[in-house]
Amino acid sequence: MTDRTIGYIVGSISSTSINRRLAKALERLAPEGTTLVEIPIKDLPFYSPDYDADYPQVARDFKQALADVDGVIIVTPEYSRSIPGVLKNALDWAARPWGQGSFNGKPTAVIGTSGGGIATAAAQQHLKAILSHFNAPTLGQPEGYVQSTPGLFTEDGEVTSEQTAEFLSAYLEAFLALVGRYALAREAVAA
Repeated sequence: MTDRTIGYIVGSISSTSINRRLAKALERLAPEGTTLVEIPIKDLPFYSPDYDADYPQVARDFKQALADVDGVIIVTPEYSRSIPGVLKNALDWAARPWGQGSFNGKPTAVIGTSGGGIATAAAQQHLKAILSHFNAPTLGQPEGYVQSTPGLFTEDGEVTSEQTAEFLSAYLEAFLALVGRYALAREAVAA
């Protein structure tokens, strides 16, 4: 298998985010040949079309980080039955300027955790609708609704439940298969 670099965006900027712990768990569980790197969003200013003619450096860096990876995993909490505003802001930066969308054709996966039984299902559905508009090929199955319990993820990303670790490993394998299919398609078009 070819080495792959997968970017991940954590949709929370909270210092105690359980979704950041989930992202660290995915990073630890990545199979050999796969590197997960965070694409940070906390320093992006509020998006405005006024920036379209001259993006600030932090936004150019964000878009370049998206371009530099083979696929993106978005790890999102659920705020008020939707995605956090900071994540929506990042997605707006990624979508613009018109015709330069960073997610166009970029394999993407969505996952999230919360203490509730349905985890972040409502937020993920909203996020998948946005990604569909961006023309991002998005992993459909398995869905990544992870119910967090106290101690499920340690600070450094260790998963304390063997069943959860197995699910997350299978989730990563499914996403990497999607990334691989799109890489083959791009190579065939280029040939």
